[in-house]
Amino acid sequence: MKKHFIITVFIITVFVPLLLFAESVTVITKENAVREYCKFFAPVKAKVKYNDKLDMLSQQGDWFKVRFMKAEGCIHKTAVESKTASLTSIPLSGSSGRVSENEAALAGKGFTPQVEASYRAKHPEMKYYLVDKVEAINVSDKDLALFINNGGLKQP
Repeated sequence: MKKHFIITVFIITVFVPLLLFAESVTVITKENAVREYCKFFAPVKAKVKYNDKLDMLSQQGDWFKVRFMKAEGCIHKTAVESKTASLTSIPLSGSSGRVSENEAALAGKGFTPQVEASYRAKHPEMKYYLVDKVEAINVSDKDLALFINNGGLKQP
């Protein structure tokens, strides 16, 4: 009985503070991946989306070791931030009050529909439909790794 009490006290004093002070980060890109190890073309362990919360376990250079649901792996520091923003209090004129994940991600980087419209008006020669077409192309990690290897390129 005394042994169980000592073990319980030990667990509470050691692990509970770790859980209370665990730092979390928020995904700031539309989509990203938690990777098996800290390289851009490492196998994907979990897919994450804008505003997903990840538990940060440690930092390794430009990478964070994180936990998302049951998966542990690495995500690059440019895909996350430690502060979060709430969109619920932002009034949006002429809209339903809802913001798409894509709009929120772009707004976080300084782009808004108004900024884009202003730029579009100043540069009518730009062909924005081509950007949309390129953004719609999806290349699998396997195909990208094959391209890098076949081209003799170095992986970062």
